[in-house]
This record gives sequence, C-alpha cells and structure tokens, in this order.
Amino acid sequence: MSKLKTLPFDPADFLQDDVAIAAYLTEALAAGDAGHFQDALGTVARARGMAGIAETSGLGRESLYKALRPDAHPRFDTVQRVLLAMGVHLTVQADAQPALPD
Repeated sequence: MSKLKTLPFDPADFLQDDVAIAAYLTEALAAGDAGHFQDALGTVARARGMAGIAETSGLGRESLYKALRPDAHPRFDTVQRVLLAMGVHLTVQADAQPALPD
C-alpha cells in the first residue's frame, strides 16, 4: 500500500481579504471556545503580518506573541486593540431563539 502524501495546511495562507478574515473570526467565535478564537486571532495576525498588527495596535511584537499564545489569557482591551488593528470588530446580536428564564 502506498503512503498518502500530504502538504502542510496553514489557514493564514487563505486569509487574503477583510471579508475572509471577518468570516473566519466570526466562525471561530461562534464555536464558543475562547482558545479556538484566540488561535484564530493568531492565525489572522500571521496572515496580516505580526509586526504590522503589533505596531498598529500599540503593542510590542513580543507582547502580541505572548497575548496570542495558546496558554495566554489576554485582557479584553488587548483583544479589542488587536481586532481594531486587523480592521475588524466584534458585533453582538440576539440569538434567534432567546434563552429560557430560570
């Protein structure tokens, strides 16, 4: 049996415009896992260029890397600054089915 050869996949290679980035982050946020969303932020930062995101957000490059590490717990204002530097923002909307009262 021959071995299947695969190539490395990096989603950052496919995040080339604001619409794709917004859709990617929206889906990551909708998953409800903070770690997954944080990983997606790191992917977008790599796609856009870490140095540029760091400069635009006012964070040092080292601080940006630390904030986006898998074991990090960045402050909400840090996440907002990174999102703003990426050219996107969070939007809150009501669920289609409201939660039932306790």
